[in-house]
This record gives sequence, structure tokens and C-alpha cells, in this order.
Amino acid sequence: MLLTLSLVLLLLHFVTKKGGGNSVPNVWQSLVELIYDFMLNLVNEQIGGLSGNVKQKFFPCILVTFTFLLFRNLQGMIPYSFTVTSHFLITLGLLFSIFIGITIVGFQRNGLHFLSFSLPTTVPLPLAPFLVLLELIPHCFRALRSGIRLFANMMAGHSSVKILSGFTWTMLCMNDLLYFIGDLGPLFIVLALTGLELGVAILQAYVFTILICIYLNDAINLHQNSFLFIIERKRGIYA
Repeated sequence: MLLTLSLVLLLLHFVTKKGGGNSVPNVWQSLVELIYDFMLNLVNEQIGGLSGNVKQKFFPCILVTFTFLLFRNLQGMIPYSFTVTSHFLITLGLLFSIFIGITIVGFQRNGLHFLSFSLPTTVPLPLAPFLVLLELIPHCFRALRSGIRLFANMMAGHSSVKILSGFTWTMLCMNDLLYFIGDLGPLFIVLALTGLELGVAILQAYVFTILICIYLNDAINLHQNSFLFIIERKRGIYA
């Protein structure tokens, strides 16, 4: 994890040294600008009900989270490296710390009214305590689900590549022409899975980050505003 953060900081340092980048960006500067613009658009689209300046307060945390997960997942594709995100305690600890921060933001902006996300307006008062308890449980399990999703996808893909690679190597070491010819099938499957794993590494970093934006939007605007915001976005897409 320290190695990943060091590489990211070195990349940003060399791209932005001497007060900024080149007027004609090179490959690395284009990569950094692409990630920056992509995350900025994601924050502006997913978090509603706030002005642009207020949204910028959450942007650094979201950008660092996405960048760390992206580089960490891609580093895990290097042979003999260590994939941190394929371990459940790492992903769970990362998301729980962010989830606690999101909950604090929700109480800061809405006060005790933040608890109303678990209580629909038409519910009879005697049922309110039971519904609040029932809704708080899935709310707390959001972090658990997201952590499991990232860990399970990374571990399953790496395990598949490891098993098929071992099977391919065993067939190559058989010193038999038939095994050598038959080894081409598993070899092509390993190559295809490796390409698929690269896509999964990028996609899981994006999914993890967009879920954080959705949870943050729910904490700021509560579920009713978040639902109206999604409807408005869909209407704009259909239009």
C-alpha cells in the first residue's frame, strides 16, 4: 500500500512540477488529467443538491480513493506482486472508515433529521421505532456489501488465473507432443482471463468509488432527494 501511494505521488509530482504541466501534455500528464476530469464529472453528476464549491470539499477524498484502488488493482496484475484488495480486511477497513466519515457528514448537514432516511412519511407513529431499527441494519451493511464485492471480484479472478496457469505449466512440463498441442487451449484461456482481469481491476475501482458518491449523496440529501435526483437524471437521458 505504501508502494502504491509512493508511485502515485511520484507520478503527480513529475506531472505537476514547476507549477504545472506542459502546454502540450505527454502521455503521463494526459493520464493524470483524464483521471482528474473523470472523477470531477463523477462527483458533479452523483452528488446533487450542493453548489460546486461545496462539492469540491469531497472531491479530494474521492479522487485519492479511486486513484489508490486503480493503481493497487493494476499492481496486483504484475507477476509475483501482492494484491491488497483481494483481502477482505483491507477492503472492509477502507470502506468502513469512509462510511463513518459519510455518516458524520450526514449528521453535520441534517442533524438528527438524518435518521429520517429510514422512516417514510406515511408510516404510523407506533410502527416508527421498529422501522427505524429495520432500516438501520441494511444501512450499516452497505459498507459490508461493498467491501465483499471488491474483495470477491479481485480474489475470484486472481484465483482463476492462478489455477489455469498452474494447469498450463503442468501440461507444458509433460514432455509429450499431445500435451504440448493440447496446452494451447488453456494458454489462450489464461491470456483471455488476464485481459479480463485488467478490465475488472479498472471497473472495480470505478464501482467502489461511485458507490461512495451514492452513499454521500444519500447522506447529504437523504433518500427522498436522492430518488428525485435519479429520476431527473433519467428524464434528462431519455430526453
